[in-house]
Amino acid sequence: MTTTTQLDVKTIETVKATVPVLAEHGTAITSRFYQLLFTNHPELKNIFNQSNQKKGKQPEALANAVYAAAANIDQLENILPVVKQIAHKHRSLNIKPEHYPIVGENLLKAMQDVLKEAATDEIISAWAKAYGIIADVFIDVEKEMYQQTENALGGWIGYRNFNVIQKVKESDVITSFYLKPTDNKPIPTYQAGQYVTVKVDIPSIPYTCQRQYSLSCKPNSEYFRISVKKEEGVANHPDGVVSTYLHESVEEGDRIALSAPAGDFVLNDEKKPLVLLSGGVGLTPLTSMLETVVEQQPNREVYYIHAAQNKEVHGLKDAVKQVADQHDNVRSFIVYENCDDQGACDKVGFVDLPWLQSVLPSNEASFYFCGPEPFMKAINKALKEWNVKDEDIHYEFFGPQGDLN
Repeated sequence: MTTTTQLDVKTIETVKATVPVLAEHGTAITSRFYQLLFTNHPELKNIFNQSNQKKGKQPEALANAVYAAAANIDQLENILPVVKQIAHKHRSLNIKPEHYPIVGENLLKAMQDVLKEAATDEIISAWAKAYGIIADVFIDVEKEMYQQTENALGGWIGYRNFNVIQKVKESDVITSFYLKPTDNKPIPTYQAGQYVTVKVDIPSIPYTCQRQYSLSCKPNSEYFRISVKKEEGVANHPDGVVSTYLHESVEEGDRIALSAPAGDFVLNDEKKPLVLLSGGVGLTPLTSMLETVVEQQPNREVYYIHAAQNKEVHGLKDAVKQVADQHDNVRSFIVYENCDDQGACDKVGFVDLPWLQSVLPSNEASFYFCGPEPFMKAINKALKEWNVKDEDIHYEFFGPQGDLN
């Protein structure tokens, strides 16, 4: 790993001194950065998720990453787990070393535009040096990931064409796509919980669209499966561009391009009980984990809890039920916010701590959760109140990294 020993003490002090400024203006700086980036390099719209730009999620996530890097510029190893998490996404999106100087140039210009006279030559010079070090850390980590991906059996770099061999409606809002490579060559195994990037060209949109979707079944040598929720627009946000296209325009026999599996939200091999908590379409990586754990760790105690608005939007229900029915070590629970049929679920309302304590034997377990941000915040809060150990709490955001506090 590249270290900060190349930075002089004055540069480190200057960068760390800007941390309070970044905390105050971080999102404004990164919002301006993306404006500059796409104006100066419109071709990068083919890589970055434009929906996340409009929602403000991507600038906020970048601001948090920059803030963390600045605060730890003298000990970047402290943020290596975050670096690796972002690097997985970068590898999946085919980010290359040549992209980093473009990002650095526009980020420094954004700092000058937002901070104005406060962005002194000394500060910009220090940040230019620091950015070079930070970029090298990402490039080194990503280089290793590219090599591992390419060298894996059935692995590939960039994008590979897959045929949609089956399209299955799982609920009113979730549809599964079974995908097999057009070249009929092997596909790599993957770790339960990982995702792929789907790349599509939509006739009404001038740039290529890329979205990351969790693989929703256990690893196998024949096909990948993604289970996609059709994202309905709310407030000022339009419908999900790619999810709508997949639901309405992609049919069996059609072809889409995928990157190789990536991600670090993966099932551990511990012996302690496993608790999988999903909300909405957050069930996709956790269903993969469920199908995998009963095969690889047949004696491990497993609790699968799914929360949804109602039974009409509950996807992959039969797949989970089949696993639970066939394995005595698996217990499955359903929580619906709205439920006319009391027999259709185990709880009406929301997952809360008293209910968790009533269905789980103890807090000594590995907890994995994924779903909408409010759901994840509620679960995280409940687990903290129950004094679950930090190392036993695992989660993943769909999209840019958020904040559970």
